[in-house]
Amino acid sequence: MLAAVVVTGCTKVPEMTEEEINKLTGSMNTDLISKTQSKPWKGGGYVPGITGGTWYSTMTNDPKTFNQYIAERDADSDELISQTTDFLFDYDRTLKEWTPHCACFSVETDTEKGTLTVHCTLRSDMYWTYYGSDKKIPVTSDDAVFLYNEIYGDKAFQSSGYPQQFVTMPDGTEKHIDIVKIDDSRFDFVFPRIVAEPLLAANMSLCPSFIYRRAKEEGGVDGVKNLFSVAVDPKTIPSMGRWYITEYALGQRLVLKRNPYYWDKDKNGVTEPYPEQEIIQIIGDENMNYLLFKQGKAETYTPKPENVSDVVNNQKNDYTVFNAEGGQGASFWSFNQNPKNNDKPYYEWFTRKEFRQAMSCLLNRDRIITQTYRGLAEPKYSFFPEANPYYNPEITLQYRYDPKKALVLLKKCGMKKNDDNILCDEKGRPVEFDLSLAATSTVTNDIAQIIADECSRVGIKVNIRQIDFQKLIESLTSSYDWQSIIIGFGNSFFPSQGSNVWPSNGNLHLWYPLQEKPATGWEARVDYLYNEGCYTNDHAAAAPIWDEYQRIILEQCPVIYLVRPRSFFAIQNKWDLSNVYYDNLNGAKTDYVFLKQQAGI
Repeated sequence: MLAAVVVTGCTKVPEMTEEEINKLTGSMNTDLISKTQSKPWKGGGYVPGITGGTWYSTMTNDPKTFNQYIAERDADSDELISQTTDFLFDYDRTLKEWTPHCACFSVETDTEKGTLTVHCTLRSDMYWTYYGSDKKIPVTSDDAVFLYNEIYGDKAFQSSGYPQQFVTMPDGTEKHIDIVKIDDSRFDFVFPRIVAEPLLAANMSLCPSFIYRRAKEEGGVDGVKNLFSVAVDPKTIPSMGRWYITEYALGQRLVLKRNPYYWDKDKNGVTEPYPEQEIIQIIGDENMNYLLFKQGKAETYTPKPENVSDVVNNQKNDYTVFNAEGGQGASFWSFNQNPKNNDKPYYEWFTRKEFRQAMSCLLNRDRIITQTYRGLAEPKYSFFPEANPYYNPEITLQYRYDPKKALVLLKKCGMKKNDDNILCDEKGRPVEFDLSLAATSTVTNDIAQIIADECSRVGIKVNIRQIDFQKLIESLTSSYDWQSIIIGFGNSFFPSQGSNVWPSNGNLHLWYPLQEKPATGWEARVDYLYNEGCYTNDHAAAAPIWDEYQRIILEQCPVIYLVRPRSFFAIQNKWDLSNVYYDNLNGAKTDYVFLKQQAGI
């Protein structure tokens, strides 16, 4: 409705001012939010439930494998296989503390030797079991040690876990983090130096080593790769996690059955999950999600900005909508500074910090929030999210929307408008470049249109290029032929996350990856600070390191964050909502949901 009021030019509707638009949008949003529930996770326990029912969910694509090692290369497969295994430790983002999960732990530091050890002890009530069988194989330390050493730690497997097993020593050399078996339930991670977040590096899933070891001994890397293809009977896959995979029909569905031997039990001794089965529908198109939800054939739905109003206003008694404040992360706008393109005009522009700062001053976040998110978002001006232990509210972006300031900065780059009101550089070349984005995202396209319009007002032409996502990734990681881009990398709840992004030698150091040595002085300083921060485990000592780190990135603008969308989550009312929580730190917590009628409500 708002878009129609603003852009329709063939009627006699008076043009609305930005103040009037914001006022209208604000009243609409207040009404929407008043019809939803706010229920953030604040820690504590869960209400005991009763088993029963079927949980219906969706997957966009078919799984590529049931193999735990292969699955790390495919998000859909990895999410599925994670239901049959489990991980060592939990991190509560709300309380900002680590807690035991499959293993309890203690951290021992030796300040004289400069080393650190994480001592782990597995729970005694965990088993690998098969669907329909009473055979129980105890989970042991071998299930961690084998996976760490023989899969992730074997360079021949080319696992993404391999580089995570090394730390940089003070002299610049790399040393390995060793895992040492003590007995069947105990093992240690031995770090060659003291690090800030050892549990982040040590946390890992477990695997059925009795299967994977034999496959490697008999067939090497290929023997492991050939395990558990999608052609196998999924009932032959053991589980120590919440579910068994029992059925797979290509392009149709997966069926998961509740694992009654899973270790996590409520205070009544009932094992979670409470639903007896989960049916995952393979939909191929994300637009099917809402249709299935409205038909009651999917238990949850996360509305897109364009259908939030429809979802909220049509709740009736069928479902409940929760809301969360602006997300912790945000997409960003970045510019290619790879010298592979040094013969292109845009390379000269993008490598000037004043140009990048000017682009930040042309990013009209308020307009994006109003027109694209219907007011349901917040500007993203910080680098670290609030959940990060080194988030500092006093460190924020200084280059906010200000076209006049943008022109001053562009003038410092030698740019000025010609007689046709086109901005040209000092060589007389019109300032024109591409802005690439994933073809599937209508929201990102709307944002790009706003960016292009704002840039045109100062004489810059931005050409929007919608590209297949896979080709977009190839452009970022191999051909390096992109110009500017809108993309997102997720959240860093710890400053030491993103080791392949922020250091200059990272393979996802987006604007110029895999540098043999830092290309600029500021990147060299960021590398130094990142390294120092990663190996300083005293918070007071680390804080000024991470403060400077944030300030440099916000000053240099290699990435320019956009906005933090407010999010919504809908769930069918046939489920008891006592154990359902939703916030911008943890997302939707539904692991302990159970049917209303089963609880006698």
